Amino acid sequence: MSRWAKYIDSDPFKIIGETADKLQLETFVIGGFVRDKILNRGEAKDIDFVCKGSGIELAQAVAKALPGKPKVQVFKNFGTAMIKHNELELEFVGARKESYRANSRKPLVEDGSLEDDQKRRDFTINALAISLNEKNWGELIDPFGGLEDLENKILRTPLNPDQTYFDDPLRMMRAVRFASQLNFSIEEESFKALSRNAERLKIISKERISDELNKIILSKIPSKGFKILFNTQLLHQFFPQMVALHGVETRNGKSHKDNFYHTLEVLDNISKETDNLWLRWAAILHDIAKPPTKKFEPGIGWTFHGHEFLGSKMTTKIFRQLKLPMNEKMKYVQKLVKLHLRPIALVKEEVTDSAIRRLLFEAGDNIGDLMTLCNADITSKNEMRKKRYRDNFKKVQEKIKSVEERDHVKNFQPPVDGELIMKTFRIKPGREIGILKNAIKEAILEGEIPNEFEPAYQYMIEKAKDLNLSPVNTNKSN
Repeated sequence: MSRWAKYIDSDPFKIIGETADKLQLETFVIGGFVRDKILNRGEAKDIDFVCKGSGIELAQAVAKALPGKPKVQVFKNFGTAMIKHNELELEFVGARKESYRANSRKPLVEDGSLEDDQKRRDFTINALAISLNEKNWGELIDPFGGLEDLENKILRTPLNPDQTYFDDPLRMMRAVRFASQLNFSIEEESFKALSRNAERLKIISKERISDELNKIILSKIPSKGFKILFNTQLLHQFFPQMVALHGVETRNGKSHKDNFYHTLEVLDNISKETDNLWLRWAAILHDIAKPPTKKFEPGIGWTFHGHEFLGSKMTTKIFRQLKLPMNEKMKYVQKLVKLHLRPIALVKEEVTDSAIRRLLFEAGDNIGDLMTLCNADITSKNEMRKKRYRDNFKKVQEKIKSVEERDHVKNFQPPVDGELIMKTFRIKPGREIGILKNAIKEAILEGEIPNEFEPAYQYMIEKAKDLNLSPVNTNKSN
């Protein structure tokens, strides 16, 4: 028995193989499933099958043979069919060869051999196929040396890389993604071809680009992928704001740090702590507004005043530009970018309860993620300085915990609401209500009164005198 047969020694492979034999269709499992099995890289949920004939016909016959007779989704335009079986997605296609036009990544397709089908794959490691037919069950078909490339941790295209990338420019993003996820190197000619074809990326939709980019961001060491994107000019095609972070300027002997590489260091730091994609995005965008706010001030050096506020505004534009979700996820990133300097400022000075309360009030439930981001942002090369920052940072975290336990301002709800204010003074909606609510909030945040109803109510009565308001209704219930 072939050494590769162990990978397919289970349902549904046996059922697919038996069905293929009945239909006299040469059939293979191909692509990512084979690659990941050889790499011992978890259990694949999406499995691709290719046959010499109709993939749709094979899928329909397989569905009848599988337990529960699952439904078949047919995609006639693509000549493919998909079956959801338990937790697996089984996709079937007939072997084909493709030709491309310059202005589209959608190929002209015609029937072909297995090797034709393997040629159209993006990388040799994704062109590996294992036979499911009884006559050569478990045989590995590897015409382009994908197995050797797996062993050597190399990404190489089956065809000339210029042709592979020109035909479907999304393969360039996939090259970077696989290099980052698998910690592989891109073969020299394939790497050079990325730069030569970088501008072809412009025919790819931003949604497809962002999908690959997010997978790079979620890899174990995402900086590897971003460095490749930058060095091949791919990043320049869709994320110029990040490219603008690159570089160091020196004036009067004073230089600022390279904010591109600093951002990557922060991203790698935070990636050790969290798999939260949007928290990783906050790391990417936390200094994004440093280029437009950069200023050299004699006697001081380089400043980036207000980059956190401008950065939060730029977040909206970047999310829209990259077709990322314009919803609570974007607002979450925006908030963390806006607040990312606040905890670090507290580290530099004596921490007051008032400053902590204000930070808790603004950060709300995101305070933990904000602190994770700020901790990742400590990247000084001076180890003594870094240790001092981290020690002070721990004190801030302890202070946050004690203040929140006592004052409950993380998700602040005013103890006195607008309806009670109107009832107490028999007034209609107007500016007085906002003034009183804000005064109560400020008093609580400054520690003048506790975050409790009775002190807040009495404070309201006192502050109302400044507005020439007197209580008419002293019933405190709503």
